[in-house]
Amino acid sequence: MAKGLSFVLINPYPIRKSRTGGIIARYLVRTDLKLVGARIIGASHALATQFADYLTTYDPSDAEKCELFSNYVRRAYMPDEITGRSHRSMLLLFEGEDAIRKIFEVTGSIRQRWCSGQTVRDTYGDLVRDPKTGHVEYFEPAVLIGATSKVVGEILNLWLPFLTTDSGIVRGAMDVPGGDDVQQTLVMLKPDNWRQPSLRAGNIMDLLSSTGLRIVGIKKFSMSVAQALEFYGPVRENLKKVFKIFGANRASQALSREFGFPVNASALGELCDRLAPLFAEREFENIVEFMTGRRPSNCLPDEIAKPGNEECLAIIYEGIDAVNKIRDILGATDPLKARPGSIRREFGTNIMVNAAHASDSAENARREMRILDVARDPHFNDLIRAYYA
Repeated sequence: MAKGLSFVLINPYPIRKSRTGGIIARYLVRTDLKLVGARIIGASHALATQFADYLTTYDPSDAEKCELFSNYVRRAYMPDEITGRSHRSMLLLFEGEDAIRKIFEVTGSIRQRWCSGQTVRDTYGDLVRDPKTGHVEYFEPAVLIGATSKVVGEILNLWLPFLTTDSGIVRGAMDVPGGDDVQQTLVMLKPDNWRQPSLRAGNIMDLLSSTGLRIVGIKKFSMSVAQALEFYGPVRENLKKVFKIFGANRASQALSREFGFPVNASALGELCDRLAPLFAEREFENIVEFMTGRRPSNCLPDEIAKPGNEECLAIIYEGIDAVNKIRDILGATDPLKARPGSIRREFGTNIMVNAAHASDSAENARREMRILDVARDPHFNDLIRAYYA
């Protein structure tokens, strides 16, 4: 069966309730589809109106369903009438064989035995009817999807013209605090989270949500060697300093064993000064290869700027003291030294393969967001056009 593209639109309510990670995890492990795109949307009045209008008649065979979804979008997606502030939603693209059917089965219908926990809507959605009249008193579908190729294509093409204006890094949403002490920080889920279907990425996002910060930007991407060289460039000098700390002691132990007499570490300072750049360069190449799947020294010139062979997810969090809150829940760089319950202790393997990166200052966050160009994602739009143009 040929590959297809489907979408999941996580509604503003579950995003406000920090249920995003659990929802994403459900699709990653139950569909065997690949997450190929992710964008935060702050729907404008025009987008919300056009989307609601489309849903009014999108399935002529089920008038009640159309009315429920259309009214829901007008209520949940429309910007505030007084302030104009938008509501955050998250648009995800999944690619793979029989993608539309698999997404529908994991999502579930709006008419089902609620509270069974078998589907996304069982767990995160709700539909309450008056027992006497049968009238729907409360409706929260958790996510919006398309059940047929026709509907998926029509919805994605409806949203496509708005992605350049209504998506990216969304500022000033209804539930995002403002003020001079609000920071943005970058979290990057590394390639070790994406090499096989697992709950890891969703569980990490769940842990990050305990900070109380808000996701205002997200991007699924493959880091190029050029991006990695710039992103991790400052690490080179740190690697040299680190080698000088432990290199003399290791060299002392090795030489003492080899020669059969004690070699004092203090006598090896000059040797370590010479070796430090070599060590730093080797480790730096290892980092770039881990993040991109390509070793810089083996790259052809025309490969440097191309997307690499590994997958990453960039997430922008916003809130008061965002940098410190994220780094605290992430834990020490070395998973063995990270506190129990921290992300790196639970999901990391070693200093390099440690599940996630986080900015160490608001200034570095701005630098890293620029390098990864989180605000823009032309590939996201190109994917939609490739399948549904």
